[in-house]
Parts: sequence; structure tokens; C-alpha cells
Amino acid sequence: MRYRFVAAERASYPVRLLCRVVSVAASGFHAWLRRGPSRREEQDRRLAERIGAVFATSRCTYGSPRVHAELRAEGIRVSRKRVARLMRANGLAATIRGRFPRTTDSDHDRPVAPNLLEQKFMAEQPNTVWLADISYIPTGEGWLYLAAIKDMATREIVGWSMSDSLEAGSACEALRMAIQRRQPPAGLIHHSDRGVQYACGEYQKLLARHGLRGSMSRRGNCYDNAPMESFFGSLKTELVHRTTFPTKAAARRALFEYLEIFYNRRRRHSGIGFLTPAQAYEQMTRAA
Repeated sequence: MRYRFVAAERASYPVRLLCRVVSVAASGFHAWLRRGPSRREEQDRRLAERIGAVFATSRCTYGSPRVHAELRAEGIRVSRKRVARLMRANGLAATIRGRFPRTTDSDHDRPVAPNLLEQKFMAEQPNTVWLADISYIPTGEGWLYLAAIKDMATREIVGWSMSDSLEAGSACEALRMAIQRRQPPAGLIHHSDRGVQYACGEYQKLLARHGLRGSMSRRGNCYDNAPMESFFGSLKTELVHRTTFPTKAAARRALFEYLEIFYNRRRRHSGIGFLTPAQAYEQMTRAA
């Protein structure tokens, strides 16, 4: 480390002065220069290059656990601590999530379903528990609203829809997409907040028509639908807060790419053993 410091600063200061400052011999420094980097340093250099490539592919969102999982999947044997050290040394740090306002309107007189999950967010097989929610995306033309449905077992966004308003139609479109894609069996638990979009007659009829069991969070309790809060937090951190959308059309294109290409097929999720949702779905259905 001291030799590297001397090498980095020798263009500005005399080598002998730098060596005295860091308490090394000038002859030792020159011998180090002739030797070149050690085998370990060369390995670190190559590994750091690959880590940088993985980090860039993740949209600069992966911390050391996910980068480590990606390297292991590529057949690179390396410890997580070494990955973390090299990421720190190269200034690679994942973006920290912020807090986001809610879009729920639960001030209505429509029937409310019981909470069937009670914050037990577990599912062993796909198409047994789905979670639903809506969030907003700012654009130069006003708000764009995204309704999404997440499979609790695979973490996949199985249905989604974008709209200019918070009306129930967008939520219904997301549910129709999920049903068409996955053809879920009767008895699947569909959990959402108490928003009017999910409590309205149109949405409830759609659930009943396909034999899906409705479940709703307690009033004002975001923890009752925490995995959807987590998804929208990732979306805002990894895309929305790092991008300026001049138009709603630009936002729609970016959201499609994030959902269908990155989140569902490339992003590794710690809750499913650092697999992607597509990999988790394949493994679970094969095992079943």
C-alpha cells in the first residue's frame, strides 16, 4: 500500500521525500517497481474488472452479496469479503433507497376482505400467493401510475399496467395480464391494500370469476404488504430517481424494459437464494 502511494504521488514530489514520509526505503520502492504487481494484485485487478462489469450490468444497483452471487453463477470462486473489499476500493456502492408516499385511497364504503396473510409472506410454489399495489412515476407530462402484481414465491412481476389515472381500470388490466400469463388455480390468495381500486365491484368480480381469494391489509399498515413496498422501493431507487422522463411515452418504454428484461429475468433476489425470478420459476415448476 505504501509503495503504491509513492508511485501515485511521485509525479508531484521527490521519491526520497515520499519514502521518508511513509517510512520505507527508496531502494525497496525501486525494487518493487521492477518486480511489477504481485500475483495476488494481478488477480485482484482482473477480478475488479469483472466486478465492475457486473455492477454496470446491474444498473449500478448491486451490493456485494448480489455481485458475489453473480460471480459464483459464472463459475468464479471468490469470497464475499474479497468482493466487498474490491468494491470499496473502486468506489462501487449500491444506491440507498428512500421513503415514498402512498397512493392508497381507503376512504370508501365498499366491502373489505380479511387479512389472510398476517405478514406471513411465504409461498413454496408459484401461483399460490399474489401481491398487488399501485405507485406513481413522475414525468414531464404529469404522473404516470403503475399497477403491478407480484408472485410471492418467485418474486416475479406477473402482471402490470400503466395509466394516466388512479382509476380501477389499470389495476384490473394488471390482474387480467397475470391471469392470462399464469392461469392460476382456484384458491390462490390475492393480497392488496384497501384501496378503492381493489375493493371496487369490477375488481372483486374478476377475482371471483377465477376463484381467487381476496385478502387485504389493515388500514394504514404498509407492513401488511411489505414485499410490494420493497418492489416499488427498488423500482424508484434503481430507475425512477436516476432518470428524468420528459414524456409519459418515455417512462412507459423504460418501465417495460425494467420490468420484463431486468427485474424479471436478470435481477438477482436475495429472498430466493440470489436467483432471478425467471430462474426461480423454472426450478420450482420443474421440482413440482
